[in-house]
Amino acid sequence: MQPSSAYPVLLFSYGTLQDKAVQLANFGRELSGQADRMPGYRQDWVEITDPAVLAASGKSHHPIVSPSSQSDDSVAGMVFQISEEELAAADRYEVADYKRVAVTLASGLSAWVYVRA
Repeated sequence: MQPSSAYPVLLFSYGTLQDKAVQLANFGRELSGQADRMPGYRQDWVEITDPAVLAASGKSHHPIVSPSSQSDDSVAGMVFQISEEELAAADRYEVADYKRVAVTLASGLSAWVYVRA
């Protein structure tokens, strides 16, 4: 995946931001990306009560990740190229249980990801 001036931001998703309906609702387009992994994290679940997020995802429980003490833990997902405006839309979509942090993926790419707040 080559950086593009239109989409200079990398976003790693392990959850609902991979869903076409969620992408269309938040970005107005379907994203294409590549598979990657986020080492040093483990996945859990969080209950979602925000009506807009529930409507977009259709799911009451979303995956959420936290740093792991197990060195072999990692979380699979997709890395997408998005614009700064789309990153702001993703920030609005994510509920207070999540915070955005920068991580280094298994591929060596640096990307934003939403983890447990």
